[in-house]
Amino acid sequence: MALSDADVQKQIKHMMAFIEQEANEKAEEIDAKAEEEFNIEKGRLVQQQRLKIMEHYEKKEKQVELQKKIQSSNMLNQARLKVLKVREDHVRSVLDETRRRLGEITKDPTQYAVILESLITQGLLQLMETNVIVRTRQQDVNIVESLLSKSIENYKQQSKKDCSVFVDKETYLSSDTTGGVEILSQSGRIKVVNTLESRLALISQQLIPEIRTALFGRNVNRKFTD
Repeated sequence: MALSDADVQKQIKHMMAFIEQEANEKAEEIDAKAEEEFNIEKGRLVQQQRLKIMEHYEKKEKQVELQKKIQSSNMLNQARLKVLKVREDHVRSVLDETRRRLGEITKDPTQYAVILESLITQGLLQLMETNVIVRTRQQDVNIVESLLSKSIENYKQQSKKDCSVFVDKETYLSSDTTGGVEILSQSGRIKVVNTLESRLALISQQLIPEIRTALFGRNVNRKFTD
C-alpha cells in the first residue's frame, strides 16, 4: 500500500523528532559527563594547590621556629658570656684588692722581714747554687742585707750545703713591684722569682676555683674544679 505524501512527511517529522531527542539526550549526557570531569579536575587542582599552600606555610612556620630557637640560643649564650665576664671581673677585682692589701704588708717592717727571710730561703733552696745574687727593690736593700745571714743559715740547715749570697746593687726590681726578691745564679742564667706578686699569682691559680665557689656558689653543671 503506497504512502501518501502526508504519511511520508509525518514519518519524516517523527524520525527527525526522535533523532533530535536522542541528540539532546546525548548532548545532555556529554554536558553532565563534562561537568563531572570538570568538577573532579577542579577538586584535584584545588586540593593540590591547598597541599602546596599548606606545605609552604608549614615550611615557613618551621623556618620561623628555627629562627626563634637560634635567636633564643644566641641571646642565652650572650647572657651567659656577660655573666661569666661579670664574674671574672669580680674575681679580678678581688685579686686586685688582695694585691693592694699585700702591698701594705711592706709598711710593717717586722712582718715584712719575716716574709722576706722566708722568700730568700725558699729561693736559695730552689736554686741550690754555690754563689747566688739577690735582687730586690732599692728601698728594700738594707732590710734584705740584714736578713741574709739568717736565710743562709736556714738554707744550710735544710740543704746541708754552703752558699755565698750577694745583694745586687746595680739592678733593682721595679719600684712598682709590691715587694719580695729575685734569686739568680752567678751567671744570671737561672732565676727564681719570689716577688709578692709572683707568689700571689701562683696561689691565685690554685685558689681561683675556691674563690669562685665562695663568691658565686658551686656550679652544679661543672664536673671538675680545675
